[in-house]
Amino acid sequence: MKKIVLTIAMIFVTVLTFAQEKNKKMTMEVDGVCEMCKVRIEKAALGVKGVKYAYWDIPSHQLSLILDERKTDAMKVKTALVAVGHDTKELKATKEAYDAIHPCCKYRDDAADDSEKHRP
Repeated sequence: MKKIVLTIAMIFVTVLTFAQEKNKKMTMEVDGVCEMCKVRIEKAALGVKGVKYAYWDIPSHQLSLILDERKTDAMKVKTALVAVGHDTKELKATKEAYDAIHPCCKYRDDAADDSEKHRP
């Protein structure tokens, strides 16, 4: 009986260990406009422990990642991105973080936001 319980426990532990992928590929949309944004976005993503690869495509705004799910998750990466001033679909950078990026990197259309507020 002990052998059966021990065997079932070992199988359960093995299944849980392999449930998370060591090298998971994922993509996410990240706002930005230029080569400086690209460097900042990739550096922020690679700064998250467990991220092994990060490539941000300027025209499509897609950040391609390979990460170790045992060490990190997508939300940690998104948190790092908004901390350096770049919005994602789920999280928005604070005004302070956005204002700290270089003027050529500004991607928000603040003029359009103001015009919407002043409509009758």
